[in-house]
Amino acid sequence: MKKFFKYSMQTLLLVMAFSFNACQEAFEELPQPDEQQTIIASSSTAKLIENTASNDGSFDNIVDGASCFALEFPYTVKANGVTITIESKEGLHFIEEIFDELDGDEDILEIIFPIVITRADFTTMEIEGIDQLRDLAKDCIEGGQDDDIECIDFVYPITIYTFDLNEVETGSVTVESDKDLRTFFAGLDENDLIGIDFPLAMELYDGTKIEVRSNAELANALEMAKEACDEDDDNDYNDDDFTQERLENLLVECPWLIHEVVRDEVNQTDQYFEYLMNFTEDGGVTVKDRMGNNIMGTWSTRVTDYGVLIKLEFDVLVDFNLEWYVYELGEGKIKLYAEGGNRIIMNIACDLFNTDPTTLREILKECSWVIKKVKNQGEEIDRLLGYEFNFLPEGVVTLGEGETISQGTWEITTNEQGRLVMAITMGSEPGVSFEWPLSDLRNDRLKFEVEDIGYELVLQRVCDDNNNDGDVLEIRNFMMGGDWMVALYEDGDMNETGNYAGYTFNFMANHLITSTLSETGVSYPGLWRVLRNSDGKLKVYLNFGDVDPLAELTEDWELVSITNTQIVLKDVSGDNAGTTEKVSTLIFERQ
Repeated sequence: MKKFFKYSMQTLLLVMAFSFNACQEAFEELPQPDEQQTIIASSSTAKLIENTASNDGSFDNIVDGASCFALEFPYTVKANGVTITIESKEGLHFIEEIFDELDGDEDILEIIFPIVITRADFTTMEIEGIDQLRDLAKDCIEGGQDDDIECIDFVYPITIYTFDLNEVETGSVTVESDKDLRTFFAGLDENDLIGIDFPLAMELYDGTKIEVRSNAELANALEMAKEACDEDDDNDYNDDDFTQERLENLLVECPWLIHEVVRDEVNQTDQYFEYLMNFTEDGGVTVKDRMGNNIMGTWSTRVTDYGVLIKLEFDVLVDFNLEWYVYELGEGKIKLYAEGGNRIIMNIACDLFNTDPTTLREILKECSWVIKKVKNQGEEIDRLLGYEFNFLPEGVVTLGEGETISQGTWEITTNEQGRLVMAITMGSEPGVSFEWPLSDLRNDRLKFEVEDIGYELVLQRVCDDNNNDGDVLEIRNFMMGGDWMVALYEDGDMNETGNYAGYTFNFMANHLITSTLSETGVSYPGLWRVLRNSDGKLKVYLNFGDVDPLAELTEDWELVSITNTQIVLKDVSGDNAGTTEKVSTLIFERQ
């Protein structure tokens, strides 16, 4: 887990102490006192060793809300109604992504019992229900004041010797991990004597390596490291650990777009939506409204026991004049909070403003761009899924699905705020004729959006039709090698396979697909594509327009697996309310 600097002087003194000893030894041989090198199992030094080797249970607080134990993988949860099997620490990010989808909603997590937990001493216990889990969590100490020492770690392997009461060596053991070390200590009686094979390597939370050469140096290092960092043992999993310095650097790095404003429990988002904030290192902040007017103010930060605060002061924007608690610093997002029903949410806007339009023009002209999503006044236009834009010189743009091509004009300009805008005019296809403000700029994916009125266009970069991708070519050739039928179509919990009985699907060249109903012999044309998206996933685009029931299959499906006789596709999407997700499955079998 992330450790962040807390007591800089204490850590500096710790490193200086070892550096000083090392320098002394380089110049003279210091006399060695008659120091007892055995440790009694019940001593304070032994307790420090045990606490340093404890199992840290704070990484999964988003699930159990307790830092003194952790859930054993795998286990299953429901996050806002979405069922997820957590198989590793990385899987916990999926829960946070679901919780972060909507701001201000109530996040609900349900654990599917039974589960197994691992305590600080690495012993395990099966938990049968939520009441039992909550009772155990009550014993955890929140806020980093527990016995667990997380700011320093042992570097393994370590050799430990055992002694009898006369301090005669009776054996040795080599431990390879914290778990081995805790297990070894658990087998000792309180009066047992042990010794450590010095020198012993250790690593501080910031990556600094140190070496200890005696019991006294070991105890000193562990004691000094106890409060050298923020152990993040609070139950606020979503604080995304950050320092004052990190916040300040992030604020001045890029412009920020206002996404939400609530003042005194009154939602003021419509008034301030997509106002642009530019923070400067000298403590100045310029806010540019949607008409391009500049509003000047100041900002400053300070650290309290409750976290980092940012103070905003304006003569005009009085709704912003507060000292705000920074309660989340996430991926491209900052959330501010103040008591009394006050909130500001800002999204980062690097490269979207005051950028030379030539850069975006050149990116667009290099390759084709496939429509992943297009929304007009909140309604998604499925019939354009998979259509291909080609942005040509002299302001000419074409849009087609492989058989017919529409032509129009395009230009990259900037609006009053200095934001990049792509203007498309295509009379034969009004669904894309719009001045699209850029909201996400990547080399392989572009997103244009006017969120408050429900306009959105997402384009996927496709160079040379992905012909340089061996996997894509192999899958395309395989799909074109026969006739296919729908063996399974599940739309969430609904099995709708029967709607496609009698349909035969043929994948053809130029991204054309036909679906023929055997009872009538009527064929329905459509579009299909196989490409690798910006996340490296293989996607199969299907588009049957408005033809019922084939329109239900229109989607950019993720390719799950492919065999000699079967293609398995999956889609995860939001429901009509946009608050939960459902999984749809489509399986084609070769006839």
